[in-house]
Amino acid sequence: MAAALSGLLLGCSASAAKLAIVIDDFGYRPQQENQVLQMPNAISVAVLPTAPHAREMATKAHQRGHEVLIHLPMAPLSKQPLERDTLQPEMSSEEIARIIHNAVSNVPYAVGMNNHMGSKMTSSLPGMQKVMQVLDHYNFYFLDSMTIGNSQATRAAAGTSVKVIKRRVFLDDNQNEAEIRKQFTRAVHLAQRNGSAIAIGHPHPSTVRVLQQMLPNLPADVTLVRPSQLLNEPQIIRPTLPPPPSKAAPKPRNPFHGVAVCPLPQPVAPVPATQALTVIKESIEQSTLVKKIGSLF
Repeated sequence: MAAALSGLLLGCSASAAKLAIVIDDFGYRPQQENQVLQMPNAISVAVLPTAPHAREMATKAHQRGHEVLIHLPMAPLSKQPLERDTLQPEMSSEEIARIIHNAVSNVPYAVGMNNHMGSKMTSSLPGMQKVMQVLDHYNFYFLDSMTIGNSQATRAAAGTSVKVIKRRVFLDDNQNEAEIRKQFTRAVHLAQRNGSAIAIGHPHPSTVRVLQQMLPNLPADVTLVRPSQLLNEPQIIRPTLPPPPSKAAPKPRNPFHGVAVCPLPQPVAPVPATQALTVIKESIEQSTLVKKIGSLF
């Protein structure tokens, strides 16, 4: 009986929806970041390697049981100020290897990497192939932040041992707490529907408050996991079904639909008076009554 119950519990655990949450941009705001580190240790952190508190926060996160990623700056398509040592598609393999090596030194205990910005870099197949060849030496996984739809990260990892997983939800593009709650709920529903989902947020005060409120109330069928626990999960992405088309208001029924239309009688030309009198006279003369009276005389 005990063995059967144990098997049932293991089966339920295996079928539970898995939700991974990664908090990016660690290393700049220790006050908010320390609040994140008070959360369940399945919450993972991604540390900017050139941030002033990078080493300190990576070490503290590891000590408290959180998974650590390198949040590596990569070139975006938009023009904006860039972090030092931002990866560019045109960089040589040697330059990319140097930047990643320095990042690994600055972010101890990292087991994976994800991109900070990067729409230009991650959409470049040659550029990402150089990145994956370097990551292959460190036995890192790559979490694609999906800052652009046509990311080449998965294709670039072909031929290497690097496993690629993908972000499904950004929690705090809008830092309004109601919007963050909505995105958190969306991440939970995606995990329940697809079996797993990855959400990315940032150590904003509003994000921290929402996580503090909502994490204790996760549905019973959803389990918090680290991103590395999803490396062997199928990357199921079911398209969102479009809303059903709204039914057009029915046209008013025509009560005469299908009824044959009676043709109007053609107008009759008027008959001259003299011709009418002649017709009447002939009609009277030919009547039976008049003939009988005539036979008496």
